Amino acid sequence: MRNISDIIEKYLKSVLHESPEGMIEIQRNDLADQFSCVPSQINYVISTRFTVEKGYLVESKRGGGGYVRIRRIELPGPISLHTHLHETIGMEIGQSAAEGLIYQLEEARFLSRREAALMRSVVSRDVLMVKLPYRDQIRARMMKAMLISLLS
Repeated sequence: MRNISDIIEKYLKSVLHESPEGMIEIQRNDLADQFSCVPSQINYVISTRFTVEKGYLVESKRGGGGYVRIRRIELPGPISLHTHLHETIGMEIGQSAAEGLIYQLEEARFLSRREAALMRSVVSRDVLMVKLPYRDQIRARMMKAMLISLLS
């Protein structure tokens, strides 16, 4: 059985997918009531699974009448995707940023599940056992090479 965080994430993504504006606005307390959990659980899901690296913008207003607004960041079309990736990766990229980019490409269906899994394993700090900043530089070069091959 899936845990509550997975269920909340799946629900939010489905509502976001159905939204014609590509944006949803939720109230933490209402969502917590709906899933019989505490509002901090909602905060946890949003802060860990709806990050910029994963292709989401989140803004929130706390207090009475507060809300959380989640907006999906759309990737550019295939023609300008190479330029976008080159600029995003740059000369070096950390593991979490690399994994976020892979996640975003998988969500947008530019990468298959298998390709994304392979890329995640290759860019892992456990595999790239080199000291910083060389590790981030090597990771960036590997990411660019893999993505050029996969997206060409």
